[in-house]
Amino acid sequence: MALPFSVLSQNMNNERLQEILQVESDSVVGANGRWQITYKEAPMLVLTDQTNDRMRIIMPITKGTTLSKEMLQACLTANFHTALDVKYALSDELLWAVYIHPLSPLTEGQLKSALAQVYSAALTFGTTFSSTDLLFGGGQIPEDQPDPSPELNPKRG
Repeated sequence: MALPFSVLSQNMNNERLQEILQVESDSVVGANGRWQITYKEAPMLVLTDQTNDRMRIIMPITKGTTLSKEMLQACLTANFHTALDVKYALSDELLWAVYIHPLSPLTEGQLKSALAQVYSAALTFGTTFSSTDLLFGGGQIPEDQPDPSPELNPKRG
């Protein structure tokens, strides 16, 4: 007899999240939804809001005020194609690698993947801008394909 999925799954909470962080990280400082961790010798913050069922992992990359227009464009393109579950984002004059997810349905596997992806996105900033080896889309519309929105891309009309 199969058990309902909800019986087999465990809702993520701050206590379980901290247990996993202690195993996966080089160091963990903090508690109750506000942790500063070191992951592969890189600093990250893990923040949760159990009341609103939210979680984010963030890693600072560089000062946002020093980024060129081309570099910002590359970040936005990467958000669509190569950053996958992680996004590049600006806040408090810093560029961050950011993973945001509802807290309770987060699985241990997703958390481990998120840590690795945030690390990779920060590490590859300025080169491949990628969170994994997977490329989702290519950033360019092949010449033999019709442009789905020529009014947004006058070069392709």
